[in-house]
Amino acid sequence: MTFDITIPVLNEEATLDRQLRTLHDFLWKNFPEQGQWRIVIADNGSTDNTRHIAAALCDEFAEVQLVRVPEKGVGLALKTSWSQSQADIVGYMDLDLATDLRHFPQAYNALSTEGFDLVYGTRLHKKSRVIGRTLKREITSRIFNFMLKTYLGTHFSDGMCGFKWLRREHVAPLMEAGAVSNGWFFSTELLAIAEWKGLKICELPVIWTDDTTSSRVNITRLAKQYIAAMRMLKKRKP
Repeated sequence: MTFDITIPVLNEEATLDRQLRTLHDFLWKNFPEQGQWRIVIADNGSTDNTRHIAAALCDEFAEVQLVRVPEKGVGLALKTSWSQSQADIVGYMDLDLATDLRHFPQAYNALSTEGFDLVYGTRLHKKSRVIGRTLKREITSRIFNFMLKTYLGTHFSDGMCGFKWLRREHVAPLMEAGAVSNGWFFSTELLAIAEWKGLKICELPVIWTDDTTSSRVNITRLAKQYIAAMRMLKKRKP
C-alpha cells in the first residue's frame, strides 16, 4: 500500500533540513520500493527560510513534496495535504520526530495487513515511555484527555499525540461527519468521530521524547481553544 506522511511546518528553518533527511533515510531503509511513499511538507505560511529549504529538499528528493497552505493551522495543513493525496494511507507526525520512528512500520502494518482503519500513538498507555517531559505538560495532557472522556464519552487514551494514520478512504467521511477544525483539535476530532462511527482503531503505545526547546505552545490559550472545540464537537455527536 502507498502512503503519504504529512509534516506541518511553520518557521522551521533551523531544523527542517536535518529532520527531513533523518525521516527520508529511515523510510528508504524500511520501505525501499520505488514510488511507495512521499513526505509532504505542509507549509503554514512561514516567514523565514522554511519554504526555500523545503523547495531545495523537493529538488533533491523525488519523494518530497511541498504543499503551500493559505492560512495558519495544523488542521488546515492536514486537510489541504490529504485532500490532494492519492495514497492508500495518509497521516502525520511532528517535525521534531518526538515519536520514535520505529513505530511507523507498526502503524503501517496495522493499516495494511491487520485490518485497522485508523492508528494513533499514545503516550498515556502503561507500555508507553515518555522521555524529558515536564510535570506541567504531563498534568495538562492527562487533564485534557480526562475531559475528553468525561465530556464527550470517548475511550481513546491520548487525543493530542502528533502521530496519527488512517486509510485515505475514511478522510472525507470523517470530515463530513464533523472533523472540521483548522487548528490542533482536528486530530482529536478524527479520533472521536472515528470511534463514534465504529471504525476499527489501533492504539499504539509509543516511545516519545519531548522537545521542550522547540515547543511554542501556549497552554492556557490552547486549553481555551480545546474547550470551545469540544463543545462544538459534542453538538455533532450522533
